[in-house]
Amino acid sequence: MESSTASPASTIGATIWLTGLSGAGKTTIGQAVAEALKARGQRVEILDGDLVRQHLSKGLGFSKEDRDENIRRIGFVAHLLTRNGVFVVASAISPYRAIRQEVRSMIGQFVEVYVNAPLAVCESRDVKGLYAKARAGLIRGFTGIDDPYEAPEQPEVECRTDRDSLENCTAQVLAALDRLGYLPSQD
Repeated sequence: MESSTASPASTIGATIWLTGLSGAGKTTIGQAVAEALKARGQRVEILDGDLVRQHLSKGLGFSKEDRDENIRRIGFVAHLLTRNGVFVVASAISPYRAIRQEVRSMIGQFVEVYVNAPLAVCESRDVKGLYAKARAGLIRGFTGIDDPYEAPEQPEVECRTDRDSLENCTAQVLAALDRLGYLPSQD
């Protein structure tokens, strides 16, 4: 988790939930959004799915039940921070709609960002070689290959990282936060 020491300009807080396939750009967009919020004087925490799995969700596997539990844990931490006026940037594949809806209901102040890139683009960005291992049968239950990814039906923001720049995606998220009343006006 990454924190800002800037004094808060707002005590509203919100969770920005970035969901999408591995390699879609969730972490990259999340970091850019966090930096932009910090520049506006907001308190920000980043909950990156890979880091959470190493610490908060250590020992969980990749069954549907374990994936749902991982998302519940991220959601619980996000809820605690959000209710205390912190902007939470949660970047996690979170492949199933039902658990994302459960977390949305728990948190309340929730902005779903669908980080959308075609599977072929995500595979081309795969520096860890996970897609290749999944296609070779070395990894089972890999989201997008032999486990489903249920795209959001009505996200507040959809970032198409195969055609939109990082700056454009960041601006879309900030515009949604502003439109939904989570950001104080910049005077």
